[in-house]
Amino acid sequence: MDYATIVKSYEETPAGRGRYSPRRIVAVDKEAVIGYPDADAAGTSYVERQNLTIRMQVRRLTRLTNAFSKKVENLRPMDLHFTHYNFVRIHKTLRCTPAMEAGIVSSPMTVKELVEMAA
Repeated sequence: MDYATIVKSYEETPAGRGRYSPRRIVAVDKEAVIGYPDADAAGTSYVERQNLTIRMQVRRLTRLTNAFSKKVENLRPMDLHFTHYNFVRIHKTLRCTPAMEAGIVSSPMTVKELVEMAA
């Protein structure tokens, strides 16, 4: 297995009108952690997409709302989201679940199995 970390450095942005705008990246440092990863291929696109998906689908992670949570107890139901997303839901581009694509399981879980597992 090859694994690398990416650390992005951002410039300081003044508080005020544009405070919700993304900050400008000034440096990107890539470091091999395990194996011999290709530094050119190392990126954050997959994890950024996963972060966006969960933030859009789980109300507790939506920023700037009354439902925003920081307590671990309120975030535990996210396990259901991750399990459904990776083991139950057939993705259009993959035509299977991510767990099937990764070779972890051979068939998708049913919602009934998910609920029984959570109980």
